[in-house]
Amino acid sequence: MSSCEVDLFRDTWVRYLGYANEVGESFRSLVPVKVVRASYAVAFAYAFADTGDKGWKMYQNDGRPKKVLIETGDALIWQTLASVVIPGFTINRICAYTNTYLQKNVKRLPPTPRSLVTVAVGLASIPFIVRPIDNGVTLLMNLTYRRWVH
Repeated sequence: MSSCEVDLFRDTWVRYLGYANEVGESFRSLVPVKVVRASYAVAFAYAFADTGDKGWKMYQNDGRPKKVLIETGDALIWQTLASVVIPGFTINRICAYTNTYLQKNVKRLPPTPRSLVTVAVGLASIPFIVRPIDNGVTLLMNLTYRRWVH
């Protein structure tokens, strides 16, 4: 892909589908676990779509099976870490710690408002964690997978 070409899955609104599980994790204290799992399904569907897109573009540009496999693997690992695993875990922990803090230190706050505050903190955290996680995963990939396969 050229440097001026827009990547549908990483440079447009479609990227927000990868954050569905963070929204699900933020609402974990208010919604059934099925809703949280469904948010992960959306995030994984996005990750698989981006993986397929990157593999298909490599196939069209080069066609060599090894190169296609390497590019597909790169996209799958990057998306799984940057869009699903690390941010989902991070928001889950932020919400869990927020809820625990409120339970221990704001004893007069009833459960429903406490859950709403927890959701708000989780949702407010998402914009702050995305870029550092994306950059960290890119650095990790550059130091590991991308070195090993090239």
